[in-house]
Amino acid sequence: MNDKPSVLRETDEDARIQARDLMHKAAHAALAVIDPDTGFPAVSRVLTAMDADGAPVILVSGLSSHTKALMKDSRASALFGEPGKGDPLAHPRLTLRCSAERIDRQSQAHNRIRTLFLDRHPKSKLYIDLPDFCFFRLVPLDASLNGGFGRAYILSSQDLMML
Repeated sequence: MNDKPSVLRETDEDARIQARDLMHKAAHAALAVIDPDTGFPAVSRVLTAMDADGAPVILVSGLSSHTKALMKDSRASALFGEPGKGDPLAHPRLTLRCSAERIDRQSQAHNRIRTLFLDRHPKSKLYIDLPDFCFFRLVPLDASLNGGFGRAYILSSQDLMML
């Protein structure tokens, strides 16, 4: 019998809003993938934008190790949230568990995402159309939100998406 109280709070609308805000306001995230050669986790920084339904999108080079990893195993995690002044652990952050879906360059989705991405990151115009670059949608599976001291939540994919 476990009499320890749960550290998790029941997910409410405030938690959903905070989680979505962390993703939507972020210009970048830490992306964790599984290195296909070693099986170890590997982390990179990636630029992010949001698709119309609220799924994060990333633009990556086919030359990068994280892109090669996603092509072999679509499982990934992304950490959103920036530390401010003081203790970095006192600031909100969201760890998103997701499945990365590559966007075909010839699809309508590509054109939509390209426009959204350029709106968010105008300087990416320098490389967005290079042949080795591609988009991935980070389709949320679930997430862990640390909204500040004593405010921990588990969110479902439905909690995170703009339905």
